[in-house]
Amino acid sequence: MSDVLDARTRDEIDDQVAEAFDAYLADRLTERGPLRTALASRRSAAVVLGTIGTGALATALAPAGAAVACYWIWGAIAAVDLTWLLTAGRR
Repeated sequence: MSDVLDARTRDEIDDQVAEAFDAYLADRLTERGPLRTALASRRSAAVVLGTIGTGALATALAPAGAAVACYWIWGAIAAVDLTWLLTAGRR
């Protein structure tokens, strides 16, 4: 019985966390900044999503011992995305 109660409690907590995160994102999207600028410009959002998709694919295809390479890949993705987002508002 306690396992069922624990599962229900976990589900309720997950729902509350998801709702809080949605509210947080809604508030953040009303603020000025690189995220809002990127979402307003479809081109910038496509580049960011493309680099994240490429990184996810590269990580999924990486051999088991290539964790260090994955760190470098994600570091490069973060640098490209941040540069792209910060310069998107200047175009």
